[in-house]
Amino acid sequence: MRNILGISCFYHDSAAALISDGEIVGAVQEERFSRKKFDNSFPRHSIEWLLAENGLSVDDLHSVIFYDNPRIKFKRIIASYLEYAPRGAHTFLQAFPLWVRRKLWVSSIIRKETGYAGGIRFAKHHESHAASAFFPSPFKRAAFLTVDGVGEWDTTTFGSGHDNRLDFQGKIRFPHSLGLLYSVFTYFTGFKVNSGEYKVMGLAPYGEPRYADKILTELMDVKEDGSFRLNMDFFDFPVGVKMINRKFEDFFERSPREEESPLGQDDMDLARSIQDVVEHVMLKMAGHVQKTTGERFLCLSGGVALNCVANGKILRSGLFDDLWVQPASGDAGSALGAALLAWHTILGNKREVDGREDKMKGAYLGPRYTSEDIKDYLDDFEIPYEHVDDIEDVCSDLLAQGKIVGWYSGRMEFGPRALGSRSIIGDARRKEMQKKMNLRIKYRESFRPFAPSVLEEDVEEWFDLDRPSPYMLLVAQVSEGRQKKMSPSEEKLFGIEKLNVPRSEIPAVTHVDYSARVQSVSKETGGKYYRMIHRFKEKTGCPVIINTSFNVRGEPIVCTPEDAYRCFMRTEIDYLVLENFLIDKKKQKPWRDDQEWLKQFEVD
Repeated sequence: MRNILGISCFYHDSAAALISDGEIVGAVQEERFSRKKFDNSFPRHSIEWLLAENGLSVDDLHSVIFYDNPRIKFKRIIASYLEYAPRGAHTFLQAFPLWVRRKLWVSSIIRKETGYAGGIRFAKHHESHAASAFFPSPFKRAAFLTVDGVGEWDTTTFGSGHDNRLDFQGKIRFPHSLGLLYSVFTYFTGFKVNSGEYKVMGLAPYGEPRYADKILTELMDVKEDGSFRLNMDFFDFPVGVKMINRKFEDFFERSPREEESPLGQDDMDLARSIQDVVEHVMLKMAGHVQKTTGERFLCLSGGVALNCVANGKILRSGLFDDLWVQPASGDAGSALGAALLAWHTILGNKREVDGREDKMKGAYLGPRYTSEDIKDYLDDFEIPYEHVDDIEDVCSDLLAQGKIVGWYSGRMEFGPRALGSRSIIGDARRKEMQKKMNLRIKYRESFRPFAPSVLEEDVEEWFDLDRPSPYMLLVAQVSEGRQKKMSPSEEKLFGIEKLNVPRSEIPAVTHVDYSARVQSVSKETGGKYYRMIHRFKEKTGCPVIINTSFNVRGEPIVCTPEDAYRCFMRTEIDYLVLENFLIDKKKQKPWRDDQEWLKQFEVD
């Protein structure tokens, strides 16, 4: 058996993935173990878990592959600083020792951290993205489009995949980057770059696209084929000092919003404007990709592919018969892409696809904990619980009663979305649920939308979507028959005032523009989660529940039972389900959030 380990690290969201004879057997982000969100350190814990879970040692690895080429990336950084010198000299001098000490010596670090003595390969950044998009897809052949901040030099690539080959046919190079442009506005509206972009997407429907034309005419030049150039007079990111300069601020007649300060209508209008621009450019790109490749299907990856609103627009455009988006489209997924690239392209192994099912196994590729593990933990710390054989039935009753449940079952998800393995769930029919879960459980901004989990067979009845969306990467409108039209007075509401107006039979998951980020749950991959939602439907007539990631703001999704219990006790979640164990908040000892108490939850 040939085992290939893929690794991504040192920038953001480090991860490792393992394939055995072409089968994806595991993939996980380092943050899930370290509990540091977007951890960029070497994924030592991830690699250790992958090997142990599959009964392997490093000596059983056929090869190891890194997701990009550090030497090419370093040359790009040097070239950028030289082009803009002397701007950014101080930042370059600060960054240089880190490159010399760590980032240029990836092979040595891999050997030191793992003890691996075999060959180490290096992919190119966008090769890894493209491989992660096409190779696990259900399509025998398809176009691919990868869009992110920047790899070595490329910020966008496209081409076609056929069997085990990737044919690159076009690219856009740094500093002209759609991902970095979106990050500029993430920073400008007061959110963190590389983590707050999804907040901008969620904020956009509250605003008006007042600045979209200005962005398209002054900040960038977009061609009919979707290629573009940024007006670099407005940006400082090539030299790493900051995202923007004074000219950018003068252009918008404002400064960046301070983090945690109140959101204004102008912030919402900026969010809507950049979102509209990204959708506009992505549609042009998709059209050019289809025309150039002639393919019927499209595969997407790269950080911008997590923009599920843009994905939905591409799907509804009819340019392609279908599209498939890598659920871990950011750099974490590139660890998997690199491993698949090694298996299919470098080693020349053929793909086997059926045109229906992808190879991601529902993205349930992370750690699992057995009932015995969970029982030992609960008993050791004298945590009151009840073992329930039919936990799906009991949980569906709790949801119907308006309770909020932490749901922990099976292997954890790979990628940024909770898909019913490490989720916080509630009744989507209750309009107060969005505000309650945002402010009292997730501890995050009240405007943030929640996603619906819906039984796959009921998707089309409840949403304007005629196909499955298992990875929560497509936005669709709530079906017109399920919508509730606004009154004349409600129609006049502006900005954040729109938040508390119920818009459908499932108001807790219906955004202010009647859209929802849909996750369809199938009987084949959904398992216990599917059965629980099905029970909920039998009792209420509604096959839709709220699904949000099992974590609080600023923390990674929970991994272990200990993580889940800690999060449960620190929030106002009513019940915790750990496999078939039911834990009632009312029966727990008072939570003591001090260091001595927390020591019992530390994981070696």
